[in-house]
Amino acid sequence: MSDLTAIVMAAGEGKRMKSALPKMLQPLAGRPLVHYAVRAATDAGADEVVVVASPATLDAIRAYLEVEFDDILIRCVVQDPPRGTGDAARVGLEAAGASARVLIVNGDVPLLGAKDLRRAVDALGSDDVTLALLSCQLDDPRGYGRVLRDEDGRVREVREQRDLQTDAEHAVREMNAGIYAAKRRELDAALAEVRPDNAQGEYYLTDVVETLGKARGAVAIESNPDAMHGINDRAQLDAVERMLFSRIADGHRIRGVTVRGDARIDDTVEIAPDATIEAGVTLRGGSKVGARARIDVGSVVTDSEIQEDAYLKPYCVVTSSRVGPSAQIGPFAHLRPQSEIEQDAHIGNFVETKKTRVRKGAKANHLAYLGDGDIGEGANVGAGTIFCNYDGFQKHQTTIGEGAFIGSDSQLVAPITVGKGAYVGTGTTVTKDVPDGALAIGRAKQDNKEGYARRLKSRLESAARRAKEDNPPK
Repeated sequence: MSDLTAIVMAAGEGKRMKSALPKMLQPLAGRPLVHYAVRAATDAGADEVVVVASPATLDAIRAYLEVEFDDILIRCVVQDPPRGTGDAARVGLEAAGASARVLIVNGDVPLLGAKDLRRAVDALGSDDVTLALLSCQLDDPRGYGRVLRDEDGRVREVREQRDLQTDAEHAVREMNAGIYAAKRRELDAALAEVRPDNAQGEYYLTDVVETLGKARGAVAIESNPDAMHGINDRAQLDAVERMLFSRIADGHRIRGVTVRGDARIDDTVEIAPDATIEAGVTLRGGSKVGARARIDVGSVVTDSEIQEDAYLKPYCVVTSSRVGPSAQIGPFAHLRPQSEIEQDAHIGNFVETKKTRVRKGAKANHLAYLGDGDIGEGANVGAGTIFCNYDGFQKHQTTIGEGAFIGSDSQLVAPITVGKGAYVGTGTTVTKDVPDGALAIGRAKQDNKEGYARRLKSRLESAARRAKEDNPPK
């Protein structure tokens, strides 16, 4: 046990997001915003996390965290009414266990990492330090609370932007990041002294800095400004997400993955070494990419597994599906949910699959719709083939046997089975099962009329000329 409790401040209503979805649940690189603060706190050593939420968001935040962090003690409590950060910290402490140290983290700083938090926690190892806060230097600190120091450079207090009084205070560039580590007993006592004597009439958590600073027990630890970016609106959400995507991509690169250009990889995605992710690719949700697999330009993969040595050619869309080893997909292919493309199978350009298993070595290389199907090993599906799987009320299965050949422009009306080694002639509409090794062919009889093309052309040209004479241009 680390004897460290983290309090995550997540009670803000996020009105500037202009969304029916609570701010703390806004998606950011595949996870809700609140996830990152909780993960940073636990990675920094907290064995208990208290999340302070609003009445409107409590249940949704709790439902997510209890599933995602099921191995950590998570307590979700409500701040009602909202009376400022000092009151939120008090609410969180009342729900916390008896840990001797407390870490307080804003819920909307997803770039903040465990390394940053550990620096604040480690500062409490000094007998003289009762509170450590993270700060950073900004060229333009407008809108942020300032860290004010005395003549000796010691932290005196933190004053919010709206409460700054002098030109000298406005000129201070050191901003307060709203991240604190404190010894529990001293923090409890300091919070008891906080009063709403400010422009907003709220209980400011920053006031504890002044209380503990007077006892010369507060220190500020300068950190990377990039880690301190908070989120209040969608513009800031987008800016931070782009930074997060860049960080995620670099993490994969360090682990042996080639990631090029502006690929967007969710925090939830797993990629094995030697895989290649090209520019413009989007990898979402619980997707997994195997060793030496290649995801080419513009492809979008969601909640899918791309196994080793597979190749997704440019501009493929794969959703809730699996692509087997050395399989080839695309370009411009669409694998809809529950598609399973096995080893060495090929799905070509403008082929769409849905709830279909394409077994080892089978191919559908051009312009086909394969829905609710099972295609046997080594089978070949020709261009323009359609699985007619829906009768307006129910979906039906199409089964193609091992080594079967489906000629181009064929329609297979499900439920239907084409046997092992069978052959379906080009342009055939298959309405009854085809036995193993049989040939199915069904097309209108062709009739060639000698010399008719010239007469037909002459008749059509005359008709076009009369139409033009009858309707002259105006």
